[in-house]
Amino acid sequence: MTSKGTATGNGISYADAGVDIAAGNALVDAIKPLARSTRRKGADSKLGGFGGLFDLKACGFRDPVLVAANDGVGTKLRIAIETGRHHGVGIDLVAMSVNDLIVQGAEPLFFLDYYATGKLDVSAAREVIAGIADGCRQAGCALIGGETAEMPGMYEGDDYDLAGFAVGAAERKMILPRKDVKPGDVILGLASSGPHSNGYSLVRKLVARSGLSYADSAPFDTTKSLGEALLTPTRIYVKPLLKAIRAKAGIKALAHITGGGFIENIPRILPRTTVAEVNLDRVPYLPVFLWMQETGGVAQREMLRTFNCGIGMVVVVAAEDGKKAASLLRRAGETVVTLGSIRRRRGQEEQVALSGALEVR
Repeated sequence: MTSKGTATGNGISYADAGVDIAAGNALVDAIKPLARSTRRKGADSKLGGFGGLFDLKACGFRDPVLVAANDGVGTKLRIAIETGRHHGVGIDLVAMSVNDLIVQGAEPLFFLDYYATGKLDVSAAREVIAGIADGCRQAGCALIGGETAEMPGMYEGDDYDLAGFAVGAAERKMILPRKDVKPGDVILGLASSGPHSNGYSLVRKLVARSGLSYADSAPFDTTKSLGEALLTPTRIYVKPLLKAIRAKAGIKALAHITGGGFIENIPRILPRTTVAEVNLDRVPYLPVFLWMQETGGVAQREMLRTFNCGIGMVVVVAAEDGKKAASLLRRAGETVVTLGSIRRRRGQEEQVALSGALEVR
């Protein structure tokens, strides 16, 4: 006699419930070469175990402090899904975490990803993970593992979501920000590649207001479709900044300009007794931002607290080290501008004092 809980020839399988184990295995096989391409000291990038291994001793740290960060890509994913362009959001996923590590003075060591979807599309997932591997190579960290979750009923159609987790290390004496940020220090800015991965709920609303489709030519860059232009990957600043830090270029503090823009991110690295004076005339305001501002009639302050507006990383250095730091970063491939300086705070004023105006120059 067969009990009610025993499967028969007509029993339901996991595949009948919407989970394709074979597709998951095919994806693992497809991404193994991608993981191997990110190999670095401390990691052999082999996939398939229950956890990813990393040998910190092999990296040569003397007195290391581990630094961890995690993030996602946000609603920029919706544009990737609707256009079928998935590679760039993989880079974004890595960038958002590793750029947060470098502001602590930490070298990114390894990365893990989480990919969740209703029904696994092996081709799309592989493209995403190829982008993740690309981002890891740009940051010098190893992709040592991850998780793919197929969850029917949780996601509709082609929808998927991403989360990324990065771990780095810094020598204890090199952790940023330093405690000696003070009036007279110089503020440098490193150019962004576009909106990066912030503010895309507003971006998508502005696209809807414009009446354009993602397949149309981008009004601010006619060489690309609107979807392609808006999916420009986040710039990864890790290697140039590591070079400058290790060359003792006088870097005291770094601020990753993400959601909240200048107004909310710069104060995170300042002593409470100081103010960052930023001249907006020196910001390399990109055409994509001007288009969004004009399309939605978005106020300048709203732009500044939502987007990076052309500066993806802020660097604080001693006045005497400003030229050396800027030169090192330019030689490493960064576009560097001098945004302003640090001064003493007066009473309870805001810690970012803005002057000038955002304009495409």
